Amino acid sequence: MTIPQHIAAQFRAVYFGGNWTVSNLKEQLADVSWQQATTALHGCNTIATLVNHLHYYVRALTGVLQGGPLDAKDAYSFAHPPISSAEEWEAFLAPIWEEAEQFAALVEQFPEERLDENFLDGKYGSWYRNLTGIIEHCHYHLGQIAVLKKMHRSSAVSPAQASF
Repeated sequence: MTIPQHIAAQFRAVYFGGNWTVSNLKEQLADVSWQQATTALHGCNTIATLVNHLHYYVRALTGVLQGGPLDAKDAYSFAHPPISSAEEWEAFLAPIWEEAEQFAALVEQFPEERLDENFLDGKYGSWYRNLTGIIEHCHYHLGQIAVLKKMHRSSAVSPAQASF
């Protein structure tokens, strides 16, 4: 396997499973209701907001891998459309899985000899740093999502008491 293929495999593992942490985004979200996804606990971001945030950067990096400009701003990474039903929650998640696979496929094809080159501008570091950094970013927020999910499960807050 090439280094880009290893990176793609690690990315797929954080989204779909097979990593040594035995946690992945798809399984963590499989039994999260739309109410849990959109309810903030203790001043934390919601699960939906964290999912949007981590995937926002995957989308941005996908665009760059496809030859486009880096079109991402931190200020927009937490904004997502309102979710007020199970159908809207599923519609929110569906493209994420497809786009994650698209990203991994693009990473697999990335030329190994370019990994040490600057990612667009030297201030962002190398391609390697950005491709592996997105995985670190996903693991970081995956941990937050897992904790929030546990908090929802142990919370005495019912959907009727929570503000959506």
